[in-house]
Amino acid sequence: MFRIGQGFDVHEFAEGRPLIIGGIHIPHHRGLIGHSDADVLLHTVADACLGAIGEGDIGRHFPDTDMANKDLDSARLLADVWLLVKERGYKLVNADCTIMAQKPKMAPYIEQMRERIAELLEADKAQVNVKATTTERLGFVGREEGIAAQAVVLIGKSAE
Repeated sequence: MFRIGQGFDVHEFAEGRPLIIGGIHIPHHRGLIGHSDADVLLHTVADACLGAIGEGDIGRHFPDTDMANKDLDSARLLADVWLLVKERGYKLVNADCTIMAQKPKMAPYIEQMRERIAELLEADKAQVNVKATTTERLGFVGREEGIAAQAVVLIGKSAE
């Protein structure tokens, strides 16, 4: 049996915060605002995984009203979500992710992101695709006010 989930997330830029996307620190003069580390890509993948198993979203599992989630490493968040997926007897078939950012350029970091996401989802890097696009200077992304990401995750029942 196969199940599919999709995720979407947006975070606003802020001064004095690190920029972490896909579990990778990206040198930039601004980072993203969030209760956790605001990793927009890992949040998106986590939401897609939760959607695939019908478990809501990360706000339900990691509410911003819980101080235990303050500055939470999104890699830990995704690892916890993946544990739920595995407990249901699923494994990753593939994930396809898109980052929407005018700046900074994501291309130099895409392969590292793929490796990190694959590691967190206990999969081969070939099962994870990450791509990036600008919005041609349109909208909040184009005005460099924030970054958005979306992902689709396909999971299948484990043979074990």
